[in-house]
Amino acid sequence: MKYNRHLRNQLISSAEQFPVVTVVGPRQSGKTTLVRDVFPLKSYRSLENPDIRAYAMNDPRGFLDELDEGAILDEVQRVPHLLSYLQQRVDENNAPGRFILTGSQHFLLMENISQSLAGRTAVLTLLPLSLPELAGKTDPLAMEELIWKGFYPRVHENPIDPYAAMRDYFQTYVERDVRQLLKVHDLLSFETFVRLCAGRVGQLLNLTSLANDAGISPTTAKEWISILETSFVLFRMAPWHANISKRLIKTPKLYFHDVGLAAYLCGIEQPAQVLTHPLRGNLFENMVVSDLLKRRFNSGRDSRLCFFRDQTGNEVDLLFPDGPGFIPIEIKSGKTVHSDWFKGLNYFAELRGESSAPGVLVYGGDLLQKRTAGTVCGVWQMDQVLNERQEFPSCR
Repeated sequence: MKYNRHLRNQLISSAEQFPVVTVVGPRQSGKTTLVRDVFPLKSYRSLENPDIRAYAMNDPRGFLDELDEGAILDEVQRVPHLLSYLQQRVDENNAPGRFILTGSQHFLLMENISQSLAGRTAVLTLLPLSLPELAGKTDPLAMEELIWKGFYPRVHENPIDPYAAMRDYFQTYVERDVRQLLKVHDLLSFETFVRLCAGRVGQLLNLTSLANDAGISPTTAKEWISILETSFVLFRMAPWHANISKRLIKTPKLYFHDVGLAAYLCGIEQPAQVLTHPLRGNLFENMVVSDLLKRRFNSGRDSRLCFFRDQTGNEVDLLFPDGPGFIPIEIKSGKTVHSDWFKGLNYFAELRGESSAPGVLVYGGDLLQKRTAGTVCGVWQMDQVLNERQEFPSCR
């Protein structure tokens, strides 16, 4: 099954301007499929292949001599010093779109790019499938099935059990890649830590509490969170910082890039479990927030996602960038709209000196309504609502 990945336009545009384009993102998010589809005539080398990796490591000049016309280099973080040799080739011939790189360890890749390819490469991020990308290939799935399945292409392309797929993904990629980077020897402690993170999606991140529950030090917890974040397992969303009130909190919230992985780590084996799970609302919020993060990245923009919360409990789940301002978005997993769901949107509007809340309420139902307090929509209608509202619509 072939998906119309919305990052495609940005990839083509970047390749017309930069000699190198780097596409980063989680493993199995579709990076290789996308770049090979967009550049079918380019030579392709996967540095996951032990023989090719050994060649590139031991004889980088000879390796690049074979690719003088350019190439796709997959999982380039496996041979980071290759980028220094690549810099020389690009300086000698900076034809646009000459090399396309992919990588799944953002921090390592960016460190080497900043040293070797600064100013020579565009960096794009491809996350798993977004709701709009999935919409054209399947009938709208119920909220609980979306959370259970997640958004990795493999789960939707093949008739496989999502729980088993996420278990294999966790064991094959998360444990292998992240443990190698951290040099973690206690597998049980690390797995416990990741599961505890999944149990805190959509919540304020309390590193001390998380460390105590995992039986590790706060310093270790901070290091592990950072590595999981830069390995595209999870991400932190910062609170909104404006000089309106000194009572605004400063603690970030925690989310997973794929809600299906979070659901697996929470022990959800069937979609029906989502409906009665105590974290249903948190997982639904995670799904919405991560999908809107994909919208930003697919448009070639930085995240800039944030949330509003003050010390008295007033909050808005998400502030979505819209030019110089934000679209406030409240997220509720329930399927029946209640008037008190607009409380945060109304409060934020008053704080901003606006007469009404120009916000959006995303809920677990499927009706699209334009109310005085804000637009109400289901997850499958978010893209339509934001395209109508935004100064910069999503790319297609």
